[in-house]
Amino acid sequence: MKSLFGTISILFLFCPFLFAQQVDEGNSNAFAFKLKEPIVLDGILDEPIWTDSEGWNGEFRQYFPSDTSRSQVNTRVKVAFDENNLYIAAVMENNGPRKYVSTSLRRDFRGEQNDAIVFVFDTFNDKTNAFQFGINPYGVQREGLVSNGGTRSEDLSLAWDNKWFSVAKINENSWQAEVVIPLTSIRFNEGAQNWNVNFYRIDSHYGERSTWSPVPRNIPILSTAFLRKLIFEEPLKKSSANISLIPYTAARASKNFLEGTQEELTPSFGGDAKIGIGPALNLDLTFNPDFSQVEVDQQVTNLDRFEIFFPERRQFFLENADLFDSFGQPRSRPFFSRRIGVDIDSATGQNVQSKIIYGARLSGKLNENWRIGAMNMQTATDENAGIAGKNFTVLAVQKKVFTRSNIGLIYVDRESLALDEFQQLFDPTAYNRLIGADYNLNSSNGKWTGKVFYHRTFESTDLEKPYSFNTYLLFTDIHWNWTFSFQDVGKSFNPEVGFVPRVDFKRVNPDVSYLFYPKSRLINRHGPKLEYEGYWNETLGQTDRDINLSYLIRFNSLSELTVTQRNRYVYLFEDFDPTRTGGEPLLAGTDYTNQTIRIEYESNPRNVFNIKLEAEAGEYFTGNFQRVISQMGLRLGYLANISMNFNYARIRLPEPQNDANLVLVGPRIDLTFTKNLFWTTFIQYNNQIDNLNINTRLQWRYAPVSDFFLVYTDNYFPGDFMPKQRSLVLKLNYWLNL
Repeated sequence: MKSLFGTISILFLFCPFLFAQQVDEGNSNAFAFKLKEPIVLDGILDEPIWTDSEGWNGEFRQYFPSDTSRSQVNTRVKVAFDENNLYIAAVMENNGPRKYVSTSLRRDFRGEQNDAIVFVFDTFNDKTNAFQFGINPYGVQREGLVSNGGTRSEDLSLAWDNKWFSVAKINENSWQAEVVIPLTSIRFNEGAQNWNVNFYRIDSHYGERSTWSPVPRNIPILSTAFLRKLIFEEPLKKSSANISLIPYTAARASKNFLEGTQEELTPSFGGDAKIGIGPALNLDLTFNPDFSQVEVDQQVTNLDRFEIFFPERRQFFLENADLFDSFGQPRSRPFFSRRIGVDIDSATGQNVQSKIIYGARLSGKLNENWRIGAMNMQTATDENAGIAGKNFTVLAVQKKVFTRSNIGLIYVDRESLALDEFQQLFDPTAYNRLIGADYNLNSSNGKWTGKVFYHRTFESTDLEKPYSFNTYLLFTDIHWNWTFSFQDVGKSFNPEVGFVPRVDFKRVNPDVSYLFYPKSRLINRHGPKLEYEGYWNETLGQTDRDINLSYLIRFNSLSELTVTQRNRYVYLFEDFDPTRTGGEPLLAGTDYTNQTIRIEYESNPRNVFNIKLEAEAGEYFTGNFQRVISQMGLRLGYLANISMNFNYARIRLPEPQNDANLVLVGPRIDLTFTKNLFWTTFIQYNNQIDNLNINTRLQWRYAPVSDFFLVYTDNYFPGDFMPKQRSLVLKLNYWLNL
């Protein structure tokens, strides 16, 4: 079976020319003009370069709600440059005076509800990776890195920060922006004569998104398949060494009430450095990094049998992260950076932080076709917790093939420092290594995407079937969308620096959906979807099966409704407590067939009050359950966002299993006093783990990309409010360009 699926997938994925169509190359290009006079960054477009009517790029086309007409409002963008900077002017006209929507004054705003203009630059003309810069009418910035052709929402990382400058001005019938991007902030080939580019606008009044280079509405708006050319008046030059230093100082005090230990206010020092090497490589260095300012994860109620994935939030790991993270797929990741800096306390068996001593990472482009990434990090030994220091090495290389596809190789190595019994640096019995190869398909017209990979782990003893294999193919056009996936994970596959929630299974997952586009002022699109997912292995046969039939309705207001009929079969190959509350488990070797109905609704995100709601009810193993997950938000202008995450599961099972009422409540208050001063308080009560968590964080951005943080975290037993752990952190960092 594996060889059959592998042969089919390789035939499809290595022959994209069989079904790829050419993108229309007849569209006009944009031009970047060499600046002859200096620009004053004030948002007032009165310099000669801007007052000249030539060279403006307009005639934006709708992307949503339709893609068959011009935008309802005019937008125009112009680009200039000199030896040091890229300059952009943009004018966003309206059909009369009105207010604009900005959900916050915090950098890196997200979502369709904001007014904004966004600029996308593919500086190596590979139509795979790009830089994104955006600004809203109140001058709030966003920047991000686009990877893998922008074919999925997760291909955009807004966590990447860099230093650039902008000013926005609101006029009676329009708003405008002036932007200066230092050429040292982005990577490109010196002497380049052109880049790929697109501009898109989000307009909250009409609920419209429009693009300068047209993008079909069934393709993600970030897709790099439809970029046009930005032609420079003369070749670009790089004029500086491109070095940034980001030192920090921090102080931390903590108390563990459960263990009776306390840490007095203790200072620490460290920092990062970013060094440009050649035109497109970046060397990131970190010494004694401190990640205490990182916001806490949003907890979930876990009713599954397997580990839950939480995304990386630490800044050091984010630039060019796709070089390492794009390997594998969600159920089989060969590298997961959150494994670095986390270990198991030998006494308690609990996850604990392990101190990172240093880290170094080289990543970027060698040329238009080759990308490389190399990372090495070292954690410290903690003898009190029985934790040996570990060294992590990750090597990745990616080669572009065809128009937008690529082949990648990855190597991951985790070595443990030897303790007293070994007369060498590393313990020869405690290593874990992985070697893998991935092929990623992105057709030139964006209709076909796919992936084939094979990964294998190596440990000190020979194990049976330590591999992971996957093949995946997606086709999308204006109406039809179908996917096919086959996965085979061997029983001894063990990427200890990766994320694999389960092993020893084969999985097949086809689905098909169809969308109707009615001529309606209310409904934008609607249609059914049929999905099958089945798991089995050679020993037990079939262990899981899901057959789901759903119907999607998306409204012109941007709200969305989905109804799903779920039919699920589960075979337990291990004892499992369905409530995860320590009750009597269901026994291994038993199987269950359940049916449920699920409703998902997301309201118009532009509304002052909005809600995301998921409700599911039906059979659950030997009993039944009802579950509600909601996120309610109240926006008070751009100054405050108040939200409430609520998760309630009512589980009723016959004896001897436990009934359960699982509650997770998470109010959150996010105050943005100015574009430089923010205060976020997040409270989470979770009775599944018997914990009440309070995290409050004050952030003052006193200079560009330079911050002061004050972070207080507290954990209690919710029944009697007895404290568990408490900490207070102060941190100051500064971004210095040399």
